[in-house]
Amino acid sequence: MTALDTLKLSFATVASYRTRSLLIVLAMSLGVAAVVVLTALGDGARRYVVGQFSSLGTNLVIVLPGRAETAGGFPGAALGQTPRDLTLDDAVSLTHLPQVRRMAPLNVGVAELAAGGRLREVTVLGSTADLLPIRHMKLAQGRFLAGGGTERAQIVLGSVLAREFFPDGHAVGQRVRLGASRFLVTGVLAPQGESMGFNSDEIVIIPVDYAQELFNTSTLFRILVEAKSRAAIEPAKAAVTHLLTLRHEGEEDVTVITQDAVLATFDRILRALTLGVAGIAAISLAVAGILVMNVMLVAVAQRTAEIGLLKAIGAPAADIRRLFFAEALWLSLAGSAIGFALGHAGSYFIRVAYPQLPAYPPAWASIAAVATALLTGVVASLLPAARAARLDPVLALSGK
Repeated sequence: MTALDTLKLSFATVASYRTRSLLIVLAMSLGVAAVVVLTALGDGARRYVVGQFSSLGTNLVIVLPGRAETAGGFPGAALGQTPRDLTLDDAVSLTHLPQVRRMAPLNVGVAELAAGGRLREVTVLGSTADLLPIRHMKLAQGRFLAGGGTERAQIVLGSVLAREFFPDGHAVGQRVRLGASRFLVTGVLAPQGESMGFNSDEIVIIPVDYAQELFNTSTLFRILVEAKSRAAIEPAKAAVTHLLTLRHEGEEDVTVITQDAVLATFDRILRALTLGVAGIAAISLAVAGILVMNVMLVAVAQRTAEIGLLKAIGAPAADIRRLFFAEALWLSLAGSAIGFALGHAGSYFIRVAYPQLPAYPPAWASIAAVATALLTGVVASLLPAARAARLDPVLALSGK
C-alpha cells in the first residue's frame, strides 16, 4: 500500500465515523486553544507590567526612605528607633554626583482642588521641573513648574482635570485653590492614561516645597534619579547609596533600587506564571490523547473484519500500523488547526475587551501547542495500531 493510498483510506475512515472524529477533534482543539489563550494572557500581563515600568522613565534609580531587610522592616525598630527621613537637602546633594544626569524629589498626597464653582479631591504630586523629562511626561499647554518670579505658587493640571474645571480649554493663566492656598495654572499635561496604579490625567503637580507645606511635612516620599546612561545605572546606585550613608552619619538607612532590577524580577515571575498556566492547559492535550487511544481501541474491535480483509489480501502488519497512525494524524491535524484558530480568535477578543493588555500569543506557545497535539495523537495511536497489526487474518475475517 503506497503512502498516498494510506492517506486516502485513513481519511475516508475518519470521515465515515463523524461523531467519533468530531469528539476527538473537539478535545484536541480545546486543548490547543487553551494553551494559546492562557499563554497570551500570561505574556500579555508580562508585557503590560514591563510597559508600565518603562513608562516611568529610562535609566532610573529610585531612592526610598528606610532600609528594606530580608527579615522584613527596619532593623532598628525593635530598639525603638525609626529610619531617617529623606530630605530636600539629601535630594539636592545627589545632583553633584558625576553619574547622575538629573533628579526629581517627590511628595504625594491628596487635597481638594477648587475653581469656577467646582470642587473635587485630587492626587497631588510635589516635585521640580526635572520630573517632566525623568518621567517622560509631555505638556499639552503652557510650561512646567518654571522657577522664580511671582508665579512660584504654580500648578500643572492633568488633562482630565483641566477639561473638568475649564471646559472652554483656557486653563493656563487661571487661578485655582488647592487646599488652603491659591495657585496659578501654568501648564496642562498631555493625556497619558493610567501608569503604575494611578491615572496621570487626574493629578496635579506643584513645587515640592509647596507640597511639603500643604501636607505639613519636611520629608520626601521618594527621590527619582536619572543616570547619565544605561551603563551608569549600577555605578549611580552605588554612588547614591554611599553619599546618603555619609549624610546619615554612616547609617545605611535608605533603599536604592534600579528600574532594571524591578523589571527583571517581574519578568522572571510572569514568565514562570506563563509557563505554569501553559503546562496546566497542556494537561487537556494529554486527556485528548487518552480519548484518542480509547476511541481507536474500540475502533479496532469494530473494524476487525476490515482489518482481516486487508491482511488476507496481503497487507503487511506495517501497513495496518501506518493506517492507524495516519488516522490519528488526520484527527490531530484537524484539532490543531481548529484549536490554533480558536486560540488566536480568543486572544483577539481579549485585546478588544481590554485594549491596555497586549494579549498576543507568543510564537513558541502556538508552535508547542500544535506540536504537542500532533505528538499526543500519534503516540496515543501506538497501542491500537499494534493491536490491529497483531490480529490473525482468519480469526479477524470471522469477526473473532
